Amino acid sequence: MPQVDFASFLTLHYRLSGPDGRAVINTFDGPPATLSLGAGELSPAIEQRLLGLEEGTHTTFDLPAGEAFGERQPDMVQWVARKLLNELGDPLEQYTSGDVVQFPTPDGLGQYAGTVIDVRADGAVCFDFNHPLAGQPVSFEVQLIGVL
Repeated sequence: MPQVDFASFLTLHYRLSGPDGRAVINTFDGPPATLSLGAGELSPAIEQRLLGLEEGTHTTFDLPAGEAFGERQPDMVQWVARKLLNELGDPLEQYTSGDVVQFPTPDGLGQYAGTVIDVRADGAVCFDFNHPLAGQPVSFEVQLIGVL
């Protein structure tokens, strides 16, 4: 059976859950995911756990707080002026606590996300750019369908 290595292309189902057991990502209810190991689609700690697994494996890994997505970083909570939000997106957009907003990377080739945690009267929005599971224990369930 093929085994996962550093350059593997994977077809898999996976479920990523926080300490409350609620899934943040779950592909088991739909089509499987496909990804290349080492491309940054999964955290390095999760990729490490996949190395050496055989095609067909169905297992769950529990990662301690902070290992999967690092510790929470207070400096990743930032206010963004309404003027900048208007330039980056829809000027009529209304932001509410809990919204997840995608931002372009400076080079325009990728994206990153922030979660709205507060909105001021002047329209400025406070975003938490930490991963939602940063600083928390994580459970990662995986079913490896194909390994190339």
